[in-house]
Amino acid sequence: MTTSRPPRRVCKSAHSCRRHPSSAMPPKLDPSQVVEVFVRVTGGEVGAASSLAPKIGPLGLSPKKIGEDIAKETAKDWKGLRVTVKLTVQNRQAKVSVVPSAAALVIKALKEPERDRKKVKNIKHSGNISLDDVIEIARTMRPRSMAKEMAGTVKEILGTCVSVGCTVDGKDPKDLQQEIDDGEVEIPSARTVARLDAFHTGTVIGTTP
Repeated sequence: MTTSRPPRRVCKSAHSCRRHPSSAMPPKLDPSQVVEVFVRVTGGEVGAASSLAPKIGPLGLSPKKIGEDIAKETAKDWKGLRVTVKLTVQNRQAKVSVVPSAAALVIKALKEPERDRKKVKNIKHSGNISLDDVIEIARTMRPRSMAKEMAGTVKEILGTCVSVGCTVDGKDPKDLQQEIDDGEVEIPSARTVARLDAFHTGTVIGTTP
């Protein structure tokens, strides 16, 4: 007894068949379009081209050249630190800018000696920074902070200091957070800090309270 096979399915259109990968190809990117790409790198080091290729290869950029540009941009201020880098791509040209995290800024403020990452493991950041350093970092992070007031942003940075493992003015950062809540330590508002900067630089700003 023979059984008949079901009729073979004929593909009527390339767009309705999975066997035609061309139908799933994305549209070509307009070279004049501005595209922002974020990557995590170690400052001053040329990263593996294989890690950059999936992100910047479709944009028509050379992973090797971009890796060298990133290393050059981060070598001076961020050598050995893990930072986020923003690549602004347009017309197959990439502009490199560093978007530091709060932890990277705290570690940078500690001014620790350079270490070889491959030889030194489990680095402990047990140094000390000043409250002025914390306020300066809070000013840098203010646009990305979720806090309503400058004091809240300072407390966020103090929380980062706890995670990093350093002290602030020789104190436990948690104690300083409590002192800010109790009113023992007064943190100037962002507007007051801006006015002080304007006073020192001679810039005229509004007088709205």
